[in-house]
Amino acid sequence: MYLDLPKPFMILAPMDDVTDSVFRRVVIKAQAPDLCFTEFVNVDGLQSPGRQKLLKKLYFTPEEQPLIAQVWGKDPDNFYKTSKEIVGGTIAKEMGLPRGVNFAGVDLNMGCPQKTEVSSGTCAALMNDRPLAHEIIEATKKGLGGELLLSVKTRIGFNTVDLSWIEFLLKHQLSMLTLHGRTRKEKSAVLADWEVIGEARKLRDKISPDTLIVGNGDVRDKQHGLELAARYNLDGIMIGRGIFSDLYAFADNSPWQELEFEKRIELFKTHVELFASTWQNNERPIHTLNKFCKIYISNFEGAKELREKFMSAKSAQELIKIIDFALEGQIA
Repeated sequence: MYLDLPKPFMILAPMDDVTDSVFRRVVIKAQAPDLCFTEFVNVDGLQSPGRQKLLKKLYFTPEEQPLIAQVWGKDPDNFYKTSKEIVGGTIAKEMGLPRGVNFAGVDLNMGCPQKTEVSSGTCAALMNDRPLAHEIIEATKKGLGGELLLSVKTRIGFNTVDLSWIEFLLKHQLSMLTLHGRTRKEKSAVLADWEVIGEARKLRDKISPDTLIVGNGDVRDKQHGLELAARYNLDGIMIGRGIFSDLYAFADNSPWQELEFEKRIELFKTHVELFASTWQNNERPIHTLNKFCKIYISNFEGAKELREKFMSAKSAQELIKIIDFALEGQIA
């Protein structure tokens, strides 16, 4: 199953405790990407008594479509059950979404390099457990029944570059494969290796021509992404941390660098108000919101001091008061 996307298409990367429904809508309001991913959610947890606490990671609104649900875990049967619930609309219904509003696909997180996930044998650790990776892919594919897109997001190797891992994934005839141009060992300590991503695209041409290849790693904005897509003949580009430097990263011509203080802080107020109206029952701790002030409050005299005030706020309402004082010029 494939989506009707432009070539190359632009994706907002999944980032845990960052790209929730609120931030996705903020980015969409600035300049929408062609596709979004959810934060990653554990399928083993979804198929347990802790399910309700995890659904917030999958929550979305109709305006965020098309949206891919990113999942991770260890039990193939839970991947099957979760993907079946996604394709059947069960999870969307549980979250109170209107009939007919659903995810566009499922992405398997096989690249997260964090110690907790890797030590549990999940995410990037699956590079070293290919029989389990195979079971997970096949279980998810069975659950989706060809009705929704199936993709994998991964890295270019565990300790070193490993094209055999990419070949292994391509042989599963995925709908889409997103490659972060670093190994698990490198995390974010070195520049992304786009030459390897280009090699992966050549492998795609030989092994699975219908699989869409998406590049990820150090992409600043849409123009930079278009250059990389053209250079390596990629189908899509994923922007992650670049969005922190430019909220309009998906625009053809971003106004961000010239945007005055008042406009930026008004955008932050919109973000805070949306957070407060979306998470009315404290589903999200306030610290997950406070940190966003770094995006909006920078490059002017007194920015550091103002950020410190925002970071110490204990509620969305307190943040709004600080913003209003700043807009009125009562905070230097």
